[in-house]
Amino acid sequence: MTRTSRSFRTTATLAAATALGLLATACGGGGDATGSAADGKPVTLTYWTWTLGAKSTVEEFNRTHRDIKVELTEIPSGTEGYSKLANAVKAGNAPDVATIEYQMVPEFASQGHLIDLTEYAGETVRTKFPQSIQDLVTFGGRTWTVPYDAAPQLYYYRTDLFERFGIEVPTTWEEFGEAAVEVKKKDKSVRLASMPKNDPALLAALSWQAGAEWFSVEGDAWKPAVDDAATNKVTTYWDGLIDDDLVQSYTGYSPEETKARTSGRTLSFLGASWSAGGMSTAMPDLAGKWAAAPLPNWGTAAAGNYGGTSYGVLKGSDRAEAAAEFITWLTTDEAGVRARLADLESPSSALPADPAMRAVAAAEFDTAYLGGQDLYGLASEQAESIVPGWTWGPNQMDVYTAVQDETAKSGFTEGVKAGQRKAESGITERGLKLAP
Repeated sequence: MTRTSRSFRTTATLAAATALGLLATACGGGGDATGSAADGKPVTLTYWTWTLGAKSTVEEFNRTHRDIKVELTEIPSGTEGYSKLANAVKAGNAPDVATIEYQMVPEFASQGHLIDLTEYAGETVRTKFPQSIQDLVTFGGRTWTVPYDAAPQLYYYRTDLFERFGIEVPTTWEEFGEAAVEVKKKDKSVRLASMPKNDPALLAALSWQAGAEWFSVEGDAWKPAVDDAATNKVTTYWDGLIDDDLVQSYTGYSPEETKARTSGRTLSFLGASWSAGGMSTAMPDLAGKWAAAPLPNWGTAAAGNYGGTSYGVLKGSDRAEAAAEFITWLTTDEAGVRARLADLESPSSALPADPAMRAVAAAEFDTAYLGGQDLYGLASEQAESIVPGWTWGPNQMDVYTAVQDETAKSGFTEGVKAGQRKAESGITERGLKLAP
């Protein structure tokens, strides 16, 4: 299944826009939204994000721009961060610019949380980014956010411990399971990997890789399939590994998870292109002992998109033009890309969605931690294997919360059932059509 036909893409995009209600409510909030510096004073933008490299990026922008100044606030990632953004919009004190992962663009657009950026950044998105990336931020011919990175899944592993345990890097999920058995057999205190129950974005990416489609559009109606057959293949697999005590299930991004990796009790982890950036700060003593590989697959080379970020201007901002200038610099300017990788306190390894910026990022990234491995070359190859056809839903945050809450109690298979129920109820509660 591909999306190479322009007419098919146009029809699908218009259908999604209709299902989201964007054609009827295209303003997205905003007023004048030009944000000029006619009074001689610089326009001040507020910017909320959790992304690595944000501090050095803002510092470089402020150093090189006179008419616009940016004030940075770091917020949590995941559902907590999005709740904070949504609440700020409702309270009328939202930032001008915020990071919006691709899975949240339809929801934030349909809820009126985003200003339509077509006038300010539509041409940039149309000319700088691959069609597959454009489709994630453009609905009904309108541009809602500007992409920064693609996030193909990758597999990170301890080279020294794989050698000690005598195991090969698994290329399929069958081999992964066999390696998990072998590791436990050789040392009952060690596991091949950990599968967090609090990271529905990872579960979505794994389902995506397996060929799932959590949402689709039929005419002007949404058809959720959060618990489809491909997803259940994934959830059954991971529930089985956890039930058999073959993998751990630490809380994702917790001190316990990091300690297990640094102590050698966890030999590998499922990540994305962006994961490498934080490894040198989280596990500085393990430089040269980690490597990256393609994620194990189900028999055919494939990847899902695990996250991936864009930048939007939130409802209530009257500085959209200035905000778009900042965002364009962040995403498509060599200086902006270099600045993000210059932050030694929180280095980034994000793969730019703009292909022209990938060589720039690769040249700045310090490969020493991964033993000189060409991470950007690997990530670019894996980006080509991301399965096409995935659509994010209009109530993704609530679906994620439902999946996470039920998974914590009853496992992944029950979690996606709860996600399906929430997807269906949320669509109708928002006045959108649910396909039969």
